[in-house]
Amino acid sequence: MSNYVNVVKVKVKPSLRNKYLRLVKARPKFKGQTSALFVETARSQFHMIGIWKSKNDMIKARPKMIEFLNTLRHTLKKLSPRLGVTDPASGSVVVKK
Repeated sequence: MSNYVNVVKVKVKPSLRNKYLRLVKARPKFKGQTSALFVETARSQFHMIGIWKSKNDMIKARPKMIEFLNTLRHTLKKLSPRLGVTDPASGSVVVKK
């Protein structure tokens, strides 16, 4: 059972929305990731959701995730001075139905 999830909120520059979507569609799952979802929660606002086999798998993939983020960075809007272009969170699944 997948038991670890990471979620990253981003806002995409409206003029680069299609480019952002092309880039995320082209990216295969990371090693140790069981699935990846990209949810548009408002116009040009997305939550990237990664489902992982374990927390350790996510940690091992972090350098590749940052490398991928760097290919997207020019398409993203700054969320705040403190956050930059991403608002990440991660944790263990506590209920699965």
